Amino acid sequence: MQRWVLHIDMDAFFASVEQLTRPTLEGRPVLVGGTSGRGVVAGASYEARVYGAHSAMPMYRAQQLVGLRAVVVQPRRVVYSAASRRVFEIIAQHVEVIEQLSIDEAFMEPAALEGASADEVKRWADELRARIREETGLPCSIGAGSGKQFAKIGSGEAKPDGTFVIPAERQLDMLHPLAVGKLWGVGPVTGAKLKSIGVETIGQLAAMTRKEVEISIGSVVGLQLWQLARGIDDREVAPRAISKQISTEHTYPKDLQTAPEVDAAIARAAEGAHRRLLKDGRGARTVTVKLRMADFHIESRSTTLPYATDDAAVLTAAAFKLARYPDELGPIRLVGVSYSGLENARQDVLFPELDREIVRPAPADTDYENGISDDTAPGPAAPLATLTVEEETDNHWHATQDVYHPDYGHGWIQGAGHGVVSVRFETRVTGPGRTKSFAADDPALVPADPLDSLDWQDWLNSES
Repeated sequence: MQRWVLHIDMDAFFASVEQLTRPTLEGRPVLVGGTSGRGVVAGASYEARVYGAHSAMPMYRAQQLVGLRAVVVQPRRVVYSAASRRVFEIIAQHVEVIEQLSIDEAFMEPAALEGASADEVKRWADELRARIREETGLPCSIGAGSGKQFAKIGSGEAKPDGTFVIPAERQLDMLHPLAVGKLWGVGPVTGAKLKSIGVETIGQLAAMTRKEVEISIGSVVGLQLWQLARGIDDREVAPRAISKQISTEHTYPKDLQTAPEVDAAIARAAEGAHRRLLKDGRGARTVTVKLRMADFHIESRSTTLPYATDDAAVLTAAAFKLARYPDELGPIRLVGVSYSGLENARQDVLFPELDREIVRPAPADTDYENGISDDTAPGPAAPLATLTVEEETDNHWHATQDVYHPDYGHGWIQGAGHGVVSVRFETRVTGPGRTKSFAADDPALVPADPLDSLDWQDWLNSES
């Protein structure tokens, strides 16, 4: 009987949650992420993607692309986590086993669909999407096929807010014309190797002989990719173990010889690990910098923060405090940054700018954890002017912060400066709200729990 694996992916999840809980943002180009000079886009609404903005892009570049219409929102991880839990609670009511990949995507293999027709699978998926939309207000896309590879491709074709089913008889016709980089597991290095021998599509990889694959890209990874390219994907859908560490590392074709080269490599690895941390949905306490030297031995240093955070600037600054350079160690061929001590709870710090300051590393005898190894291996649009989000802060207020006023309820700060705070009062259930201005020291205006913007109190209470 036909096996059906489904991949569900929440559409522009972070931005969609912001648009859901702040109705004025519906239909507008929303960029979720840090606003500092090193800020990175954690999520972009489809309205922002039209301009070329996307996740993992430097925030300043995304703002340049979108222009004055861009609304930059600081991430509210606690709200995204709650929305994710509710979505997966709904999925769990319909599916026995879920392989959750991140805060906003998962594989499923519903027993009810074993041997089902493509039309039956589509109806089932559409009903699940409708249920999620009805209960949470959030859109998602679902792809379905005979294995994980086809399900993942299908969800990409389904976006946004759709279902795409790939029947077994059509899967190779659809798979083979795609660029080889679309194949699961083909990264930049493998992609470059394949391109160098003239392989640019998945079909061209599938047409290679086993021997050619082993010679070109290896007998382990190469054969796995070759099987996927031929449509063979029998990987099991099973719950994933919770990651204890998130990391990114890069091996450089030429050894790094100077401090600026190492600095750039640390920044690159820290940014890559941070992207994965955001996708994971947790914060990190411990930062580790790993260096593999030209003679293949490894130097590593770790430091632990007093709190868990997903603030890119804080984590990057911690990594730079651990840096060591060629003038001390000799040529460096690999640089990696990892985050561990992962926790769901993240703590707001009174003066985060102190932890974001990048400083030169301390002397080697400082009491860090050091390690050495010899491892060789849609509402009505408000006027655009009212949606300008100012970066300037006043006292303890900052743009996009959740606040509460006894007369107007829950809202969020659109701008703060020159002794005035501008607040848009709205939640998921209110529709686009009105803007009010207050003195920055108005005692009636107080910080609020971001979860209140969801207006899911009954559900949240049932969780505890």
